Amino acid sequence: MRRRTGLLIWISAALIFGALACQKKVQVKGIGLDVGFAEKTLTDNLMTDVQYKWKTQSDFVKLGKDYTVFVHFWHGSNLLFQDDHVPPLPTSRWEPGQEYKYERRIYIPSFIDEFDPKFKGEEALRMVVGLYNPFDRTGQSKLEILTQKLRVLPPPPDAPEISYEGGWYDLEIDPAAPLKQWRWSGPEGRCLIDNPHRDALLVVRGGVNKDALPNQKVIFKINDLIVDEFVPAESTFEKSYNIKKEMLGEKDSFIFIATCDQTFIPARLYPQSKDERELGIQVSFIYFR
Repeated sequence: MRRRTGLLIWISAALIFGALACQKKVQVKGIGLDVGFAEKTLTDNLMTDVQYKWKTQSDFVKLGKDYTVFVHFWHGSNLLFQDDHVPPLPTSRWEPGQEYKYERRIYIPSFIDEFDPKFKGEEALRMVVGLYNPFDRTGQSKLEILTQKLRVLPPPPDAPEISYEGGWYDLEIDPAAPLKQWRWSGPEGRCLIDNPHRDALLVVRGGVNKDALPNQKVIFKINDLIVDEFVPAESTFEKSYNIKKEMLGEKDSFIFIATCDQTFIPARLYPQSKDERELGIQVSFIYFR
């Protein structure tokens, strides 16, 4: 992935917010935030690293609680995606006059319709970053730190397309589930991917049923070459690989294969299930670019 460019967003003024949490007034004073993206040009269907650089000023008033960072990306009135997270150093340990920097990877999903007559060549996302107390149920602990408009373009013409071929079941969606959306594979799922004839980044986000198959091995291949074999430590996983162009071959497309050494049939494991499918692994998305 390309290194970060100079695209930075800076809040320089000290900000003061008030909110009620647990019947006590909470004030946040003297917080600045830089946000930088690894890609100079943002597009949809893009995976990129985001750098968060929190700066506490001399008049910063300690929070006293461990807040969660909310990062929401809005397309109009629709929440397109989010990256809520806990900062590496808990906010209760933040001190005045310090800088707290870390990176996180985000995926901007496909949302631009280039064939829409109203499309003007680019779209806008509104990024909102702030803090909230996850234990406060009133919704009054939300502290907005940064709002920024982001210009988003369609992917470049040479961005590889991914087609799910044989071995996959239909897409399933559950906003309350860890993966949000996924496809189950059978014993083997195959994807046809455009060959860019250059080095590229491959990312696979997915999941396994650890209750049914605690030691299931997942195997990824490109054509007939093994990229990785692993037993996921948890029920969800995300794996990244820098793929050299030599591995892709000379043809204009290549086959990505997701397979495993064990499968299960839900109806044979769970008395309440009528699902007779032979299931391997879940794949939320495959990214290649």
